Amino acid sequence: MENNGRKRIVVKLGTSTLTHKTGKLNIRRIERLVKNLADLHNAGNELLIVSSGAVGLGMAKLNLMTKPKETPLKQACAAIGQCELMYFYDKLFSDYSLNVAQVLLTKYVLLEDRRINVQNALEELLAHNVIPIVNENDTVAIDELELEVGENDSLAATVATIVNADLLIIMSDIDGLYDSDPRTNPEAKLIPVVNGITDEIRELAGGAGSKLGTGGMKTKINAAEIANANGIDMIITNGRNPDNLYAIFEGGAGTLFKAQKREAE
Repeated sequence: MENNGRKRIVVKLGTSTLTHKTGKLNIRRIERLVKNLADLHNAGNELLIVSSGAVGLGMAKLNLMTKPKETPLKQACAAIGQCELMYFYDKLFSDYSLNVAQVLLTKYVLLEDRRINVQNALEELLAHNVIPIVNENDTVAIDELELEVGENDSLAATVATIVNADLLIIMSDIDGLYDSDPRTNPEAKLIPVVNGITDEIRELAGGAGSKLGTGGMKTKINAAEIANANGIDMIITNGRNPDNLYAIFEGGAGTLFKAQKREAE
């Protein structure tokens, strides 16, 4: 897709994009991601980042080899990991003279009658040229920690809706949506554009999942439905290649879920 003029873009960075298999931060990759995001910002775009990874980073800091089952320990991991996550974002973006802000949300502040406060805060940050770094407040968000339903995909779509974004980019360890499961079918082909979420599309999303994060392709399809219903295009692309942030606007990278409202304009 083309980037014609200033855009408001929400970028969701998944756990598998930000960390190694050990759970520790993939420093080289996050440095490249931040550099490319800073460049997109310098080109005149407004950016918001929805970042996963806090629980995984906390696990690494506590030398935990497997994801804890106990909710209090998950909360502790989230609290510890969030500090490291924001430290790196602040440090790396400051190299490009850009300021970031931590925004931790729960589903309760995103209810229709309360989200105006979130909207006002995000709009104020953007007005001051600040890049909001949004995450689910895993330290207190019991529902997500216990259910593990990949809420950061839906959170990203909700944030995009609240700020009336032009585009939502979901970066994960998945290239996009395929016509069959690429893990079992070497002939599987990437679907470049989806014009509307149908039962067939939902069925195609049934098998693909991310190894490290909690959100598989199903949660990304749910996010696409939220975004598209509000006139926002969404792209799923592979975060293992940070240059996909450029490729999206230079011919395409991944799968574009086209909002019908925008297609009609």
